[in-house]
Amino acid sequence: MGGLVLRIGLLGPLQVLHDGVQVTPSAPKVRQVLALLALRANDTVPHHQLVEELWEERPPTSAATTLQTYIYQLRKLPGLGHQSSAGPRRDAPALLTTPGGYRLSLPSSCTDVKEFDELVIRARRAMEEGAITEGAEALHRALAVWRGPVLADLSMGPVVGIDILRLTEKRYEVLEERIDADLVLGRHHRLTSELSALAADHPTREGLHAKLMLALHRAGRRSEALEVFQRLRRVLADELGIEPGADIQRLHQQVLAGDRALDLPSPAGAPGSRRGVPAPRRPRAPE
Repeated sequence: MGGLVLRIGLLGPLQVLHDGVQVTPSAPKVRQVLALLALRANDTVPHHQLVEELWEERPPTSAATTLQTYIYQLRKLPGLGHQSSAGPRRDAPALLTTPGGYRLSLPSSCTDVKEFDELVIRARRAMEEGAITEGAEALHRALAVWRGPVLADLSMGPVVGIDILRLTEKRYEVLEERIDADLVLGRHHRLTSELSALAADHPTREGLHAKLMLALHRAGRRSEALEVFQRLRRVLADELGIEPGADIQRLHQQVLAGDRALDLPSPAGAPGSRRGVPAPRRPRAPE
């Protein structure tokens, strides 16, 4: 993309950079509008969704006019307000009025969400082709794009809230994929501390506990792996009134028996193998 570069960061506190200079708006509702438009970049966001995000079920009578004012303020941001008489260039950022709403037209290089998505696609393609090391590296890079919780400093409404939940869950899925890849690559020793912290933060996530058990088992820490299972069982019983799922119970039995099937797959095996890593089962009630 030629000219000065606009960059909108959503995977962390809201951040807008123009040629490396911070130009993030400070007005709370202007920030909400920008966040929603950027999350739905290159798609029209209908007026009613913007109004719902800003005022939920109690919009003022002046909602339409006030929304236009917020759009006007956003168009004054460097990088969004400069258009030729022929209209915006196809490769340039632009905040456009469309039938029924507004569209923030952005090249894919302009948001961290797109960068994250593209790295995940690249990683999954590499995994499918058996290039586990390359895939793991792309997953590490994808997760490094995140600067913190999605839009951590935003006063969020119901519409943006849905997108935040979606992105947060996707990050968790990608994190699990990255851990699986690292396990296949024999990085279990370096994973034990990270997985211990994750399991403590997510005490009912069976998938994380299964990976921690496997990493500990491969690191020769069998008794600790068994204790992870017992701790999970107690938490699930106390908080949710359920037993651990069949996958992690089977893993527990394999660890007890010292099953060689849990050992690190040999290099001659299938490069994409996930042997010994049970599929995560989501708990039947929220944490």
